[in-house]
Amino acid sequence: MANLMHSARLLVSDLASTILFLVVLLITKDLMLAVALGVGLGVIQIGWMKLSRQKIDTMQWLSIGLVIVSGIATMLTSDPRFVMAKPSVIYCIVGAYMLRPGWMNRYMPPVAIQMVPDIVWIFGFVWAGLMFASAALNIGLALTLDPISWSATMSIWGIASKVALFLVQYATMRLIGMRRGRAAAAAAST
Repeated sequence: MANLMHSARLLVSDLASTILFLVVLLITKDLMLAVALGVGLGVIQIGWMKLSRQKIDTMQWLSIGLVIVSGIATMLTSDPRFVMAKPSVIYCIVGAYMLRPGWMNRYMPPVAIQMVPDIVWIFGFVWAGLMFASAALNIGLALTLDPISWSATMSIWGIASKVALFLVQYATMRLIGMRRGRAAAAAAST
């Protein structure tokens, strides 16, 4: 359970700006305020990590950097079409990064790296597929929904799809890891 909580904490940390953006936008309907607060949280997260001398992973830099850059661009243009297309670009960049084998190791406990490295590797590509599918979904919704409906739908999709895949991955890796552990123990005892 501790490993699940550790991975979940990392996931929530990576999604914190998105969660704040969604909550503020849905409550206030103020796009600029939601973007500004999401960017602010991203800056605070990086600042906190730097001050506490924590290692900042490439994926964290990419995630928070994209929030900051795209958020500032959104505030400068005030163009809803830019805001609505921006996540597709971000999803594609993140998906491309996730095609790099081993990117998930940061999120994995040592026992997972030891027992199910092949499953970790496969799920790295599954995550990349989710990013590319989300990019395509975003374009479709951006062309058919108003900005508030689009934002709520994509924010909910972004969070729900990642949490669902996280849970599927955790259950799959745990099941396979336990089977392999039992098989190794049985082989060692004979």
